[in-house]
Amino acid sequence: MRIGLLTEGGYPYVGGEGGVWCDRLVRGLDRHEFDVYAFSTGQAQEDAGWVELPPQVQRVRTAPLWVAEEDGVVHGRRARRRFTEHYGELTAALCTAAEPGTAQRPGTAPRPGTAEKPGTAEADRFANALHGLAELARDEGGLVAALRSEQAVRALERACRAPGARRAAREARVPDLLAFADHLERALRPLSLDWYEEDGLGAVDLCHAASGGIAALPGLLARHFSGVPLVVTEYGVRLRTHYLTRPDASPAVRSLLAAFHGLLTAETYRAASYLVPGNAHARRWQERCGADRAKLRTIHPGLDATPFARVGEDRRTEDRERDEKREKQEGQEKREHAGPHTLVWLGRVEPAKDLVSLLHAFAEVRAAEPGTRLRIVGRPSGPEGEAYLGHCRALAAQLFPDEADGPHAVGRNPVSFEELGGPGAETTADVHAGGTVTVLSSVVEGFPVGLIEAMFCGRATVSTDVGAVVEVIGGTGLVVPPRNPRALAEACVSLLRDPERRARLGAAARARALELFSVEQNVAAFRGLYLETVARTPVRRPVLDGAGAPQPFAAPAEAHVPGHWTEPTPRAVPTWAVETPEPVTETVR
Repeated sequence: MRIGLLTEGGYPYVGGEGGVWCDRLVRGLDRHEFDVYAFSTGQAQEDAGWVELPPQVQRVRTAPLWVAEEDGVVHGRRARRRFTEHYGELTAALCTAAEPGTAQRPGTAPRPGTAEKPGTAEADRFANALHGLAELARDEGGLVAALRSEQAVRALERACRAPGARRAAREARVPDLLAFADHLERALRPLSLDWYEEDGLGAVDLCHAASGGIAALPGLLARHFSGVPLVVTEYGVRLRTHYLTRPDASPAVRSLLAAFHGLLTAETYRAASYLVPGNAHARRWQERCGADRAKLRTIHPGLDATPFARVGEDRRTEDRERDEKREKQEGQEKREHAGPHTLVWLGRVEPAKDLVSLLHAFAEVRAAEPGTRLRIVGRPSGPEGEAYLGHCRALAAQLFPDEADGPHAVGRNPVSFEELGGPGAETTADVHAGGTVTVLSSVVEGFPVGLIEAMFCGRATVSTDVGAVVEVIGGTGLVVPPRNPRALAEACVSLLRDPERRARLGAAARARALELFSVEQNVAAFRGLYLETVARTPVRRPVLDGAGAPQPFAAPAEAHVPGHWTEPTPRAVPTWAVETPEPVTETVR
């Protein structure tokens, strides 16, 4: 079949969120055709170029979200009146929609059981206005100038001052109105694109949005104009991101932005044929934000296990043999204090990873196992990460003075800060190969990819109970509460002192990762979901026979896939239905 893949800031660009799993999905479904419709997020991303595309990618169309391209469209009086009507309805729905959560601070996530779903009236009003603006853009050639006009700001002001508007909207001042109008213009730029014609998204069999939010908006319009079914994947729920991380703006702007993204998410969840969370944590958030359980299909992200195969098989055997030999030679009592062991932490250096708690926990580990070392491998995430890395280095120097083996030897710290590509840390597999136990100390975590890589390597793990960690581990590692250095240290020591348990947990972790988190299971799940979606979708372009009557099954879902079923086969006819003329014989008398 032909699939329209919708992305924002990711595939097919070299750097971007979600680009890796999209590339693996496209390459895995090599018997389908893909048209990629991508939004770029900056000039640097566009300058970096695209990844090498496989032959099944038939077309790539891109559009920038970070800059508005002037279309030169000037609306007449009738078009301006239509714009005012639809834009006014859209902003009125935003100003009257229920707050995303009651009795809580602006910018925080709704607590379980307190999040209010958008009312049906506001949701319908928003959807009708959005479709009306899309139809106007299609008729007139674009809305760029109209969305940036004084007319739009005045319509927004009227909606904020109208009876029934929320208090936060009524308190919006002129700077707030200008700021929100600018945000809304950026979010509605996809309406002005020419992607929705019959030779564009109207020609695909299915739209697959790689994330929610703006990336799914072209899929909504393709469904509205051409009836194309929509599948939305959310490995991180975009609406949750808007709730938890708000920009530095006034309460009025934050409230209006939350209302817009809440209504857009509700419309996306309503229109989508299926919603695909990447884990149970994201699934719970989708249900909390109004998703219908009947549409949810959890598909875990797929990782390539090949780079970790050598470590997972060979190194696990070597570690078990080494530990057994050491136990026989030194005895149980001496082995408990022998070492050396290495704890490994790998990821982006940022405050959410809570390396401070890890360092304090390591101090207790060193007291129980004096020869143990800690490797922290990763790059800082932005300026905040740089500052946090400097703080962690200073704390490590304070907690662990440099140790030397003798009076003339150079001391070294048991904690090392490294980056991938350096000595001993060329690849992720090399890092895990040199470690005894892999540690995750985060206080905030989505889907822990680094933990799955350690599982592919057959490593025993100690993790904090955040995000989807328990779902990923599933009993193959130790899980402790976050921000609890003592519990983290006790779990690490228990594994360091028990090589048989480490080997047993590592083998179970590798088997679980290969079963649930491989590329093969991810591709197979999406292949089945695509076929199920198309099979449940009415035929949009009916095929007619010679008499003009429709043939509902003339173009099955797999018709685009090369194979024996694409070639006509003679219809089987029972032998009793075949008329065989009897030979005429002449009787001789």
